[in-house]
Amino acid sequence: MERSERTKRIYNNFTSKEVSELDLKQAEKKSTNLKEKVEDFRLLLRMFKDGTSGKYSISKSTLAVISGAILYVVSPVDAIPDIFPLIGWTDDIAVVTFVIGKLSSEIQKYKSHLQQK
Repeated sequence: MERSERTKRIYNNFTSKEVSELDLKQAEKKSTNLKEKVEDFRLLLRMFKDGTSGKYSISKSTLAVISGAILYVVSPVDAIPDIFPLIGWTDDIAVVTFVIGKLSSEIQKYKSHLQQK
């Protein structure tokens, strides 16, 4: 199976799972490994927290997409295990990049919401 297909399959599996407080804390810690996508991922975390707490209105499908990214980053067992230096985070970065692209209009709305606060 091609690596990108495996990454998609694993990511899709994560979209159906719930994100715990521990997952969110681990995601914040692990976000530093995402190189140029750190700030994008942290924005997704904030968007997820605001969406689940009721501070920001967000669709369940958008929450599912974000939760898939969060759980993918948190999981040590993904397409390229994170224990491998340098390459272990490339698939995580690819997933975050995919989610940012998929939710670009929703992210822009959220950024506007934050600026209005």
